[in-house]
Formats: sequence, C-alpha cells, structure tokens
Amino acid sequence: MAAGTAAALAFLSQESRTRAGGVGGLRVPAPVTMDSFFFGCELSGHTRSFTFKVEEEDDAEHVLALTMLCLTEGAKDECNVVEVVARNHDHQEIAVPVANLKLSCQPMLSLDDFQLQPPVTFRLKSGSGPVRITGRHQIVTMSNDVSEEESEEEEEEEDSDEEEAELCPILPAKKQGGRP
Repeated sequence: MAAGTAAALAFLSQESRTRAGGVGGLRVPAPVTMDSFFFGCELSGHTRSFTFKVEEEDDAEHVLALTMLCLTEGAKDECNVVEVVARNHDHQEIAVPVANLKLSCQPMLSLDDFQLQPPVTFRLKSGSGPVRITGRHQIVTMSNDVSEEESEEEEEEEDSDEEEAELCPILPAKKQGGRP
C-alpha cells in the first residue's frame, strides 16, 4: 500500500509541475507577489489637494484602488466636489470630478475599488470638507531570482526520479496450478 501511495504522490507531483510548465527544461514564470496596504487622506479648507505618487525607480506595478469618499465630523451642509487628476491612456493629464458630497443628501460615496495608476492628485474643487478618501495601495512585484527557483526545481526532479527508482515494478500475477 505504501508503494501505491508513493506512486500516486509522484504522479501528482509530476502532474502539477507539468501544468505549471516546469517539466522538460522549460522555464517557469517568475513568481508574482502582491501586497496591499491601507490608503487614506483627508481634504479640507486647509488641505485642498493631496498627491499620491510612488518612486520612479521601483520596478513594481502600483495600483490605487479607491473604496470610499465620505464627509467627516465638522462638515457643513454644502456641495463638496472632489476631482481626480491623473493621466489617461495617451499620458495626458486630465481632471475628472468623482464625487459631489452634501451632508443632507449624500454624505458618502462607495467607489467599489475604482483603480488608478499613480501619480494621482485628489482636489477639493468646491466646498470646505473635510472629505475622507479611503482605499488600498496594491503593489505587484515579479521576482527576479529565477536561478534559485530553477535549482530548486532541478533538486525536486532529482528527488522524484529517486522516488520513482525506489518503487517496485508491477509484476504479472502468478498462475496457480491445480484449480479448474
């Protein structure tokens, strides 16, 4: 039974490597890691704009996913227009109003992970706020250490080859004489 279990595990291991593209000397794509951090800023009469930017030298892909804009304590019953200044697909800077908040009728707005590429500037175009903007800063990085992965895969292949060599071959059943 142990030999059967080992054979099944060896098959499953081989099957998963085949699906991942790691068999026969093929290169496996570098692993991707994704980190997510809470983001928040507040716009008011004192701070009318906030710019979210990342380091240019960074090779990671950054995304700012906005979740909510809401009026906070001390807000007046006036129209608070929040606009986003970012770059479009032609890399031209554009300003787009994303919310018009008023304490008596719409004190908050859900943006359902509205995604933006930094740099992004938020401006309180009209009103005195305070308006709280919340979301997530997502960082996607690709690992550059492929050589280490390849050596680990080669070791795994050698280990699986050794496991396969240790398995007993399947022998044909012996004929028993004397039974009709």
